[in-house]
Amino acid sequence: MQEQMIHSLKEVREKQPLVHNITNDVVTNTTANALLAIGASPIMAHAIEEVADMVSITSSLVINTGTLTGSSLQSMLLATETALQLEKPWILDPVGVGATPFRLTGNKQLLANKPSVVRGNASEIKALFTGANEGKGVDSSTSSESTLEFIQEKAREHHLIIAVTGATDYVTDGYDVYKINNGHPMMARVTGTGCTATAIIGAFLAVCDTPLIAAVSGLTCLGIAGELASMDCPGPGSLQLRILDELYLLDRATIEKFEKVSNMRRSCH
Repeated sequence: MQEQMIHSLKEVREKQPLVHNITNDVVTNTTANALLAIGASPIMAHAIEEVADMVSITSSLVINTGTLTGSSLQSMLLATETALQLEKPWILDPVGVGATPFRLTGNKQLLANKPSVVRGNASEIKALFTGANEGKGVDSSTSSESTLEFIQEKAREHHLIIAVTGATDYVTDGYDVYKINNGHPMMARVTGTGCTATAIIGAFLAVCDTPLIAAVSGLTCLGIAGELASMDCPGPGSLQLRILDELYLLDRATIEKFEKVSNMRRSCH
């Protein structure tokens, strides 16, 4: 997997894929800058009058429901329907999906349009597929480790990649489970770190042979950047800027030295 991640990062830098983001109001600037830093080209377009046209000219689509409204949901549904028709890869980030019936219903509608990847914290992933809210607003009260058999089952059932993120990240296609131990606890003190992970996976979706490689590559690259950015860092304000710098500086040698990815190859039940 290490060589595939290094190759994928090279592809992002060389191809500079155009990544269409319909994301939340809190993180628009942050995720656009992260995409630029790693080498992709972001566009943040949500008007229903143009989203279908935008999907047709971009390489991948990122959907984030953090500040969902009636009108933004309609734009997201049209964009994802178009992506499905055009066979464009897209990723769903169901932020706080279990917090309200509106969020749950909207995210389930989006899920029906067959995302390539779903990324969320453990509580969000469980709520999306069961309707049970175990979170605290948009934060998780469930450990990533406790969801491993569940995410394998749902990944197989829905034929997609599930990435559950937290202190440790896990990615599965329903069969293999990749464990990613990169990152730093201070990253949880910066708003939108998970949303940034989703956007970066979106960039890798545009160039990777499989959504599984894209999800593992995106999370590992952000985890390494966060880990390096945290060194001698006084606090989360500085960390946010340093992560952008580390994404920009990321290269083969850094990935080879710092990546902590293992395939757990858990048995299916």
